Amino acid sequence: MSIRNVSPRIPSLRTSSVRTRAAALAVTGLLVAGCSNSGAPSDTPGSIGRTPPPTADAKPSEDVALPASLTGQRPEWKRCAAPESGERPGADWRCAEVRVPLDHARPDGETIPVALIRKEARDKDRRIGSLLFNFGGPGASGVDILPRAAQEYGDLNRRYDLVGFDPRGVARSAGVVCRDDKELAAAEARTDVTPDTAAEEAAYVADGASFGAGCARRSGTVIRHTTTSHTARDLDLIRHVLGDEKLNYFGISYGTQLGAAYAHQFPSRVGRTVLDAVVDPTADGTGHARNQTIGFQRALDNYLRSTGESPAAGTARIVRLLERLDGRPLRVGDRKLTDGLATTGIAITLYSQSNWPLLTSALAKAESGDGSELLRLADWYNDRDENGHYGTQSHSQRAISCADSSERPTPAQAKALLPEFRGLSPVFGAFLAWDTAGWCAQWPVKGERVDPDVSAPGAGPVLVVGTTGDPATPYEGAERMAKELGAGVGVLVSNEGEGHGAYGTSSCVTRTVDAYLLDGKVPPYGKRCS
Repeated sequence: MSIRNVSPRIPSLRTSSVRTRAAALAVTGLLVAGCSNSGAPSDTPGSIGRTPPPTADAKPSEDVALPASLTGQRPEWKRCAAPESGERPGADWRCAEVRVPLDHARPDGETIPVALIRKEARDKDRRIGSLLFNFGGPGASGVDILPRAAQEYGDLNRRYDLVGFDPRGVARSAGVVCRDDKELAAAEARTDVTPDTAAEEAAYVADGASFGAGCARRSGTVIRHTTTSHTARDLDLIRHVLGDEKLNYFGISYGTQLGAAYAHQFPSRVGRTVLDAVVDPTADGTGHARNQTIGFQRALDNYLRSTGESPAAGTARIVRLLERLDGRPLRVGDRKLTDGLATTGIAITLYSQSNWPLLTSALAKAESGDGSELLRLADWYNDRDENGHYGTQSHSQRAISCADSSERPTPAQAKALLPEFRGLSPVFGAFLAWDTAGWCAQWPVKGERVDPDVSAPGAGPVLVVGTTGDPATPYEGAERMAKELGAGVGVLVSNEGEGHGAYGTSSCVTRTVDAYLLDGKVPPYGKRCS
């Protein structure tokens, strides 16, 4: 599994009953766009070789004209249905879909639906337009998340229509499905995500390959076309269909990668744009894993200091627990808390400082032989409910990540990273080093590139918000994103604090973002909030 990047912060797990990535975390493992295989059971090893690998898309031309059947769409807004898990959105929310080309290089070909949800602006006379949200992942459902998170954006809703969407390959938008619940549970039980023996290594890599085979078998047509660059083009069609001259956009975590891709492809159509919890656009897959290894250990150190324990002593204590679990997992009912699931349970609590007390409790119980709290945390992150049903966000995440990246690291390359990564983080290092090889092992689609070009000359100012204690998208990525967007485009806002995302947790950041989105007030480059 890999630590994904979903949204600004986790809802307080003490009080939250909604199973949403709305103010969520980002962990099905530990990689910016990556999630490896702990939660991804195996299909038939080797079956990928019996499926002709689909080819990647031809790179669409920037000036490909869409047919009138697409550009002339009028969304039919209706009362929303209830999501699979959770309550039906209130009557002021409306849902619709927009058809987009499956392959933007072939705009007259097959189309797929992109699901939308909208809450109209309250102040009709001062309405600015639509504000589209992407909460990260990749793979988070904006249709499910936005209504649950909307209270945080209440001030913005005065003058904006709040619009969420399921990106291509996600949930209602031709969502990718790779495995069923039984297969996922079986893989969780048998796959060691930090293999120590040749047999464990072989099983780990085979599981990653068989996951890809399942995606090809169940969603083979869609996974050829799940790149972020294609989703950016979907955004532009959505913008047009909604009647907006420019795209006003709020991207969080992976959503920052999507927003930057849009700015690069359509700089003249960039409206008021905010990128919060920023993915480093200069990093390749190994670089993302390295960034997260540093970021999660940094957050763990900050947590340990807050408890009065030295980072060195606390880290050593947690490592001892994980080593015990690696050799002898804790029985929790008919399941087991493995070292991989425990690492996930630890990681999720680091996405928000408000959840640090959960880590204290869960670690104490696990050290005394009760793994139930850490397993519950891992399940919450892995989208597993109490009945053993898993969501499909990790399936979509993998399909998008592996379509984006042309990298396919080998087990030997992952093993070579172990000394460095363990030195950076004794807790998360091995987990993330191995994740580089397991994530896209023998993926049936050729990836698009190593890292994206996000330069956006001529675009309007884009607010780039980085938090110094962000574990999943470390602060340094925001500095690099602001620079890569270009002079006069990227405007860095630095938040001195903890957690994944700053809007809604930092009053200074929230005021700064609101002033920009509502009144067009651009802060000085490098503005600091604490």
